[in-house]
Amino acid sequence: MNDAAFIEHNRQVVETFRANGGKVDGWGGILLLTIKGAKTGQERIYPLMSVPYGDSYLAVGSKGGSPKHPVWYYNLLANPDVTVEVGTEKFPATARLLSGEERAKAFVSAVEVFPNYAEYQEKTDREIPVFIIERKS
Repeated sequence: MNDAAFIEHNRQVVETFRANGGKVDGWGGILLLTIKGAKTGQERIYPLMSVPYGDSYLAVGSKGGSPKHPVWYYNLLANPDVTVEVGTEKFPATARLLSGEERAKAFVSAVEVFPNYAEYQEKTDREIPVFIIERKS
């Protein structure tokens, strides 16, 4: 899928999510993550798998096992203050990239929610990044 088609697909998913109380056919659990662009500072909305993790959520940068990180990975590193939409709830949060044992434990939990993550990790030489998205108090 080229960039223009990908952007249009995401726009349609976001529109459907918001029109249907956080549900999108064919997606299972989904959340929307609004992040400021690393270079532009413009807000971008990314539909991601909803991976609950205690009182927080995980954002898994699998990109289907691609050799490259998803664009949102770089945006999140540069701008960790985000907005999360899950179901009909919307709240501010902060993202933190996990590493070591903390990342390994979180990745196991992510695979329990979405088993394809394990397959994607096998397809690529890069370690798939995992962020914890923690609600701001």
